[in-house]
Amino acid sequence: MVNDDPPGSPVAALEALLAGNRRFALSAPRHPNQDAMHRARTADGQNPFAVVVGCSDSRVAAEIVFDCGLGDLFVVRTAGHLLGAEGLASVEFAVAALHTPLIVVLGHDRCGAISAALDAHDHGRTPTGHLRVIAERIVPEIRAAHAHNITDRDAIGEQHVISTAARLLEQSPLLADRVSTGRLAIAGMTYALAQGRVRIVASHDQSKHTPQRS
Repeated sequence: MVNDDPPGSPVAALEALLAGNRRFALSAPRHPNQDAMHRARTADGQNPFAVVVGCSDSRVAAEIVFDCGLGDLFVVRTAGHLLGAEGLASVEFAVAALHTPLIVVLGHDRCGAISAALDAHDHGRTPTGHLRVIAERIVPEIRAAHAHNITDRDAIGEQHVISTAARLLEQSPLLADRVSTGRLAIAGMTYALAQGRVRIVASHDQSKHTPQRS
């Protein structure tokens, strides 16, 4: 997309994100919607085509890895893409007020939040201060993963993405209603730091058409 109208359907939005990631991974980004004209055009309002609930990791900037620009993505980032009341409210704002048709939960490999939680679970080394919250929120998911013989850090991170995507539906009747009526889709993705590619690991979508996956 280069200064085009944003995709309006969940399927089109997902296709646009996957296409942007392919460009980024192939080192052929377009850097769309980053010029002065577009900056001025979006000053009076925004119309993002996707919400990205992502990890705060500095290597996983959503606008870069999806080759997007100003006004394209509504991004909510916390360590380990943990969602509290404020984060969920931000997601609901994008969907209800801005009519954004797609939510992506974006995790990644070699995640520090997962590593910290594993350290707390395996060795009892719980972080101090507010960092403790990260481990406390993820440790139950580690236990659930271990119950299914999932012990690899990245595999646990993938399960955490799947869980976060499902939690959005469980905790928000607004989002659940939009998904059930086909106005919204929720996708879980993991991002490979070295390769620069995303992979879909969860999908909540009423559409009969599934875009080609990266």
